[in-house]
Amino acid sequence: MRLEEEINQPRFKSHYQKAHLNILFTAAWLNQNTAQVLKAFNISGQQFNILRILRGRHPEPATVKLLTERMIDKMSNASRLVEKLKQKGLVERHACPEDRRRVDIVITERGMQTVNEASRALEDGERALNQQLSPEEAKLLSDLLDKLRG
Repeated sequence: MRLEEEINQPRFKSHYQKAHLNILFTAAWLNQNTAQVLKAFNISGQQFNILRILRGRHPEPATVKLLTERMIDKMSNASRLVEKLKQKGLVERHACPEDRRRVDIVITERGMQTVNEASRALEDGERALNQQLSPEEAKLLSDLLDKLRG
């Protein structure tokens, strides 16, 4: 469905305004779909992002600083998210033996299982995207979004 119909706005000031609103609208739509899938795993999109980062580093630990640098949502409070994941048994925090001020975060076996299952569920949802865009279109879209960010 076209943006004009989705938000009930027949005209825009410019193609740039429409593109801007379309990106915001589509990002919100994707986030809602992702949140719906992750709800079954009792984790948020930001928590899933941290688990994915930790899975990629496994068995190496990560610091909160590294997690913050690598997160998609730079406004997220990584310390708070790590604490929630710890309470769920998905990550562990360990004092670094070389630097007692540093805290190392590692994914638990349960966390690894959760992130793997959630990833599979999200990949199933991405199949809808695969039906709407050809591989060439998906690459073009990604390239244009990279270009937009400079």
